[in-house]
Amino acid sequence: MATTRQPLKAAEIPLGKLFSNDFDFVIPEYQRPYTWGTDETMQLLSDLQSALERDTDEPYFLGSVVLVKEEGDTKSEVIDGQQRLTTLSLILGVLRDLVDNPNMSRAIHEFLEKPAVEWDDDQPATPRLALRPRDKRFFNEYVQTVDGTAQLVDISNNVTETDSQRAIRDNAKALRAELEGWDQEQLKALFKMMGARTFMVTVSTPDLNSAYRIFSVMNSRGMPLAPSDIFKSQVIGAIPDSDKQHYADLWEKLEEDLGRDEFANLFLYIRAVSSQTRAVRSLLTEFPEQVLNKYLLADDGKGFIKEVLEPYARADVRLNSADFAGADWAGVNAWLKRLGQLDNDDWRPVALWALKHHGDDPVFLEAFLQKLERLAASMLLRRLYATPRAQRYMELLSQLVEGTGIDSPAFELSDREKEESIHTLDGELYTYTRIRKYVLLRLDSALANDPGASYDHNLITVEHVLPQTPSEGSDWLQDFTEDEREYWTHRLGNLLLLNRRKNSQAQNYDFEKKKEAYFTSNSGVAVFALTTQVLQEPVWTPEVIERRQADLKALLIKEWQLS
Repeated sequence: MATTRQPLKAAEIPLGKLFSNDFDFVIPEYQRPYTWGTDETMQLLSDLQSALERDTDEPYFLGSVVLVKEEGDTKSEVIDGQQRLTTLSLILGVLRDLVDNPNMSRAIHEFLEKPAVEWDDDQPATPRLALRPRDKRFFNEYVQTVDGTAQLVDISNNVTETDSQRAIRDNAKALRAELEGWDQEQLKALFKMMGARTFMVTVSTPDLNSAYRIFSVMNSRGMPLAPSDIFKSQVIGAIPDSDKQHYADLWEKLEEDLGRDEFANLFLYIRAVSSQTRAVRSLLTEFPEQVLNKYLLADDGKGFIKEVLEPYARADVRLNSADFAGADWAGVNAWLKRLGQLDNDDWRPVALWALKHHGDDPVFLEAFLQKLERLAASMLLRRLYATPRAQRYMELLSQLVEGTGIDSPAFELSDREKEESIHTLDGELYTYTRIRKYVLLRLDSALANDPGASYDHNLITVEHVLPQTPSEGSDWLQDFTEDEREYWTHRLGNLLLLNRRKNSQAQNYDFEKKKEAYFTSNSGVAVFALTTQVLQEPVWTPEVIERRQADLKALLIKEWQLS
């Protein structure tokens, strides 16, 4: 039987109804921690105070909150709005502990905690907002408990365990310092205004994907959620309570090791390896279907982390750092660094597959990565777009999963692919912006005969020897005809690498002066093998460029096995 999708709902809701039995707010495990500082907190209080001083019946809007909430269910997962809801709770907690009237204090406290049903032991008092597990008990003890904020402001860093807890304490201290200067009528008026005419726009949907899309559109500030945050919620939810914290900590450690952006990309790579197909829909849709659901259906979140996430994350750390220790691994590190100089990341799922399945075999990895670099370089030279590149890598992954290993047919180049690669090397290479630096860096490492050559300079530029616009009266105009300049200027034989910013005047110097003033470092030597080669030439003529063009092209043809 077909199911009817429940619609998205949006409403302007006063805080008096938002902090009521209609909503049980939960901050999901995948959310970022509470990060508001005293500046944001005191700005929110100042905004409330300004609305109060206007003394009108006009509603005051505090922004939006995006929730995952089933129709008729009070449980409300907060996708956007955590910072405001937490800070509003802090303000209410401070107000509750400062008012003298016990009835008023009790009324404020009911915004923070749903009262127990005295005749039903199954319905104890429960907080209306549950923070992430790491901070939940702390927030409950010091904010959602009567007189808690009086203790909160004096606790030390020895008591707080997270940055969020320290932010909660510091914000409570700032709020109390301000509100202690208000008289009781002002405190009462602030609470009444917050409850009756302070509104938030509440957007709720029962569908997590829909909520995430809404959040992405609405949120223009802060740190937006990534799909990996959503997957974390699902995976940690499929782990027994006794192990949840351990695996949540492990997840966050892996994210810290890779960095947030690369960790988010890791799920794209894992999806590619698992499915061996190009992505056609969103990661939020495809990753569960192609990777995650088999673990979630088996309630095996631990299995996903141990079998998939952790080994691929460890492999990705290795891929990024290229720091395998030992002489046997020098070649592996060199190929990883070369691949990292490419202008795209499409090769990374293939490399991650190899690092995950052959991570202890430097002989296999060196040969594998050399073949991968050859394939990637050829596709770069042939200027393939993203779609055909991805298709080739997915074909290769499919063969690798089937067990073809280093002899996978997708590694091989056809005669036509070789010819097209050589054609680019023969042409005006400088005009191919995406290609030229990679080709020259690859060539430089081959000339240096150093697999571990480092290219970690702050700046590397591709420069001409024969300048693009020779000065009037220069030797260049005597040594080259106009046709020769037009033919040779942008070709491989006339190019080198420098690790300095361009100097428009020095670029046009005659050859001897250019060698002294432009092609050498302050110590009088060249950094790159390509540049050293140029410095050894006594003159720079069409014949020299032609010879150098042939030599350099032949070296690359040999390196990439294009003959």
